[in-house]
Amino acid sequence: MATKTHQRGLLITLFAVLILSPDALLVKLMHCDAWTMLFWRSLISGTSLTLGLGLIYHRRLWPLIVQIGRYGLISALVTACGSLLFIGALYRTTAANTLVILAATPLFAALIGRLFIQEKIARYTLVAIITTTGGILLIFADSFSTASLTGNLMALAASSLWGANLVVLRRARRLNMIPAIGLGSFLAIPLCLLLGADPLSISPHDLSLLTVQGALVLPVSFALITLGSRYLPAAEVSLVLLLETLLGPLWVWLLVGEVPGRLTLGAGFFIFLTLLIHSLVALRVEAARNRATTC
Repeated sequence: MATKTHQRGLLITLFAVLILSPDALLVKLMHCDAWTMLFWRSLISGTSLTLGLGLIYHRRLWPLIVQIGRYGLISALVTACGSLLFIGALYRTTAANTLVILAATPLFAALIGRLFIQEKIARYTLVAIITTTGGILLIFADSFSTASLTGNLMALAASSLWGANLVVLRRARRLNMIPAIGLGSFLAIPLCLLLGADPLSISPHDLSLLTVQGALVLPVSFALITLGSRYLPAAEVSLVLLLETLLGPLWVWLLVGEVPGRLTLGAGFFIFLTLLIHSLVALRVEAARNRATTC
């Protein structure tokens, strides 16, 4: 039973990554400023998710929102701030740099999980985290003399917040935390206005891309990630999410022509290989543990 639960979590999270992978591409295809883009992105995704939940739960929607409690509020605030940093990073450095640096998420997830919910870190996960950190350092080694340093630092800050959010979701895994995603989107709206967003300046081209992003890519992928966090440890979920490190820059490279630097390519391949090995080892360890329990 535990093996099936683990496999279910892996499949849900992998599917979420496939849906989320064009996110950076959609951002790069837009022409508006970062905060106007995030304003509409947050408004559309929050509204579409809330409407979807309303169609599913009807009169039970309000009790569902109330039950997320303090964990939901923390998750919403963390994701709102993380979104600001993520979009800011995409506008200040390459998509490849941003997504590869987000590979630090498992490091923060594991450390925060250990500190606040005493979640043990498996040896193979710890090795994967250390290896991933080495790949991140390669990216920063190439950015100290360039204008992309600010974007890289924003991406690193975003990864720390998203790592913390994975721990919150894991801590509240008995609750349906999907409403917290919509709440996080709505919380980002006033922050965007404070930063200078101009919602009326949006073009029809950008609005059409934002509709795809906000009505499909973001709510569906984040909802699946939230569900996956109920079945997998926070550090393992974030490691599976590293697949976006490979797929996201690939779409931008093919369709926008933004070519990653050699160090970024090397680090990305290094991290992807680490993720693949870690997932295979995790499956074998889980299967062996369940066989031992059965015997």
